[in-house]
Amino acid sequence: MATVEVREFKEVNMKGGTVVAAFPSVGLVSTITATYLISTLKVDQVTALDSADFPSLSMVYAKKPKFPARVYASLDPKLAIFICEMPLPMATHRPVALALLRWAKDHGCRQVVPLEGLPVDPDLPATGETSVWGVGSTDGARAELDKRGIPQLETGMIAGVTGVLLNEGRWLKADVIALLAEARFGMPDARAAVSLVRTLDQLLPEIQIELGPLQDQAKSLEDHLRRLKDQAKSIVPPEPVPSEMYR
Repeated sequence: MATVEVREFKEVNMKGGTVVAAFPSVGLVSTITATYLISTLKVDQVTALDSADFPSLSMVYAKKPKFPARVYASLDPKLAIFICEMPLPMATHRPVALALLRWAKDHGCRQVVPLEGLPVDPDLPATGETSVWGVGSTDGARAELDKRGIPQLETGMIAGVTGVLLNEGRWLKADVIALLAEARFGMPDARAAVSLVRTLDQLLPEIQIELGPLQDQAKSLEDHLRRLKDQAKSIVPPEPVPSEMYR
C-alpha cells in the first residue's frame, strides 16, 4: 500500500470541530466549495499530505508554492478544510483516507464531512436548485442528517477516498457524513456547488456562509478550475474518475 506522509506546519486545537474534505469530483463541486470556504473564512494552512505516489507538482497561489493536498483550519468556528486539487492515483485512496481519519482523531474532531458530486445528464436543462444527498457512517451520523433535514441516499455506490472514509468510519465507529451534490459531468458546475454550500451551512449551524459572493463568482471560478483541470491533464496520467456514482 502507498505511504502518505502528514506534514504539520502548525499545531491547532480542533477538539469538537469538523473536518470538511474535498477531493476532485464530478463537476468539481467539492473543489469549488472548499475553495470558497477557504477564501471566505479566516483560516491558516496547518498541514500538508504528501506521498511519493502523488503526481509531482506544486500549486502556486499569491506567488507561494502549495502542496496539492493540504489542510486549512479555523479556530472560531472550529473547522478544518482538507482540499486536494489533483486526481489521486487509486493506490493512494485508502492511505489518504486513513491519514485524514487519523488526523481528525488526533485533533479531537467530532466528524469528517467529505464532499462529492453525483453525476447527472449534462444535456438536461439547468433549472432550479440541484439536489444534495447525505450518507452517514454511523447511527449518530444518520440521525444528524435527519435532524438537519438533509435527505439520505437510499441505495448506490460511492467510490474513491469518500467511499473509504465511509467504510472505515463505520468500522471505527467514527462519524463520517458524505454530502453528494447532483452535478454535470465533464465541466465545472458552480451552480451545484452553491447547493452544496447551502447544505453544508444547514449541517453545520456553527458556521455562517454567505452564498451571494459564490453565486456572483460562479463563472470566474468555473473558468479558473477548468484551466487547472486542463493543465493537470498534461501532468497526471488519466485514471477512472473515482467520484463517479450511481443511485
